[in-house]
Amino acid sequence: MTGKYKVITLCGSTRFRDEFIAEQKRLTLEGNIVISVGLFGHSGDNEVWSEDIKEMLDDMHLCKIDMADEIFVINPGGYIGQSTRREIDYAIRNNKTVKYLV
Repeated sequence: MTGKYKVITLCGSTRFRDEFIAEQKRLTLEGNIVISVGLFGHSGDNEVWSEDIKEMLDDMHLCKIDMADEIFVINPGGYIGQSTRREIDYAIRNNKTVKYLV
């Protein structure tokens, strides 16, 4: 918690850009501080695919999880890819609450 606000980090495949934006808005309006991804690699932000950049962004996202009280997984249709699974496992190992879209 930061003051009276819960901090939530969004996790999930960046192919779900619209869902990320919708959930960020919903959770913010519910009174949460929401941390999201900085780039949507699967939705056109091609800078992500440079090996050094991808590695940095993956590490940075784990830091975002560290800053949060919980994570919220964007998983339409139940889809959870390898990177998202790693983030969920990391959150659980670090005693974060994990909630899911589906």
